[in-house]
Amino acid sequence: MKRSLLLFVGGCALVGGVIGISVVPRLQNVAIAAGLPAGDAQARGGDLLGVSDRFETVARQVSPAVVYVEASKTTRAASGKASSLEESGSGVLVRSESVSEALVLTNNHVIAHTPPEQITVSLGDGRLFRPNRVWADPESDVAILRLDATNLPTVPLGDSDQVRVGQWVLAIGSPFGLNQTVTHGIISARERGQVSLGNTIRIKDFLQTDAAINPGSSGGPLVNLTGEIIGINTAIASHSGSNSGVAFSIPINLVKRVMKQLLEKGNVSRGYLGMQLAQSFEPGDALKLGLDRVQGAWVEAVYPGTPAATAGLQTNDVVIAVEDTSIRSENHLINLISTMPAGKKVRLQVWRDRKTVVLEAVVGDWSQGQGRFRSMQ
Repeated sequence: MKRSLLLFVGGCALVGGVIGISVVPRLQNVAIAAGLPAGDAQARGGDLLGVSDRFETVARQVSPAVVYVEASKTTRAASGKASSLEESGSGVLVRSESVSEALVLTNNHVIAHTPPEQITVSLGDGRLFRPNRVWADPESDVAILRLDATNLPTVPLGDSDQVRVGQWVLAIGSPFGLNQTVTHGIISARERGQVSLGNTIRIKDFLQTDAAINPGSSGGPLVNLTGEIIGINTAIASHSGSNSGVAFSIPINLVKRVMKQLLEKGNVSRGYLGMQLAQSFEPGDALKLGLDRVQGAWVEAVYPGTPAATAGLQTNDVVIAVEDTSIRSENHLINLISTMPAGKKVRLQVWRDRKTVVLEAVVGDWSQGQGRFRSMQ
């Protein structure tokens, strides 16, 4: 029997708290209890204390650049009556070569549908700013706020392609409105895309971490032990709405690609093919189709007049490779095609009727095709 987890995105609309009691043994006692000789226990304790010192150093370096973001949103009930909703989340100050002012990276869902004059950015030292411009990409859930300041602390961007499972990380943000909260954990998995985060978030390629992330942490940084941002914290999987050790962060390399286009062009260009892909591809489905493993993107429907239809893709095809890249899942295919420019010709390896078929497709422009494509869904 499968259990479904609720995925929570968004800031903290209500500030709350949870009180817990825990007992933490001394580090050396842990080593001794594990059966290590006294000398080894002391050495192991020294190693752990060294890690602890590193955590403290990174937290001290990064925390001044982590901000609290509040968005005063206006909502309307079915009756037409307007009401105000205070949404809150986190963000982190960064630099870009193309902009002289400081920029705040955060999640789009924290500030969505909010004009700049209704957004407040609070720094750790108490200073307050309102952004003078906002860029947003709902499909990747990335937003950028430009502040009228040039002397603010910032955090360098790392390389999320180099992130390894098991690597120590720190998450910093404002869970439940508790500013400058630091938690630690490891990278639990990479390339997590099989999560449902609402209709607007289409580009999903998350880092999974067990660092404690709660409502209000959205938009805060996930950093490595050299103090570089490797992800932007976005969502948690939970039955209760609070941390359960399964959290998701947008890889910083994806954020960098989105940020570059937003700052240079004001929008993000993406490619598309125009087909509906199965979100669930189970072992039983793969075996029925004649595959010996669960791989590829299973086509549920092909929309007429799209690049996919022109290429000859059909319902029940499984796209197993694009050029020389093997496709892991439907989300992998969406992400890969979205990075390609319109007009690019690509070779698709397709599993059809228990054999491989090679097709050629021309990538379409999502900004031009999405209105028509969505109307057919």
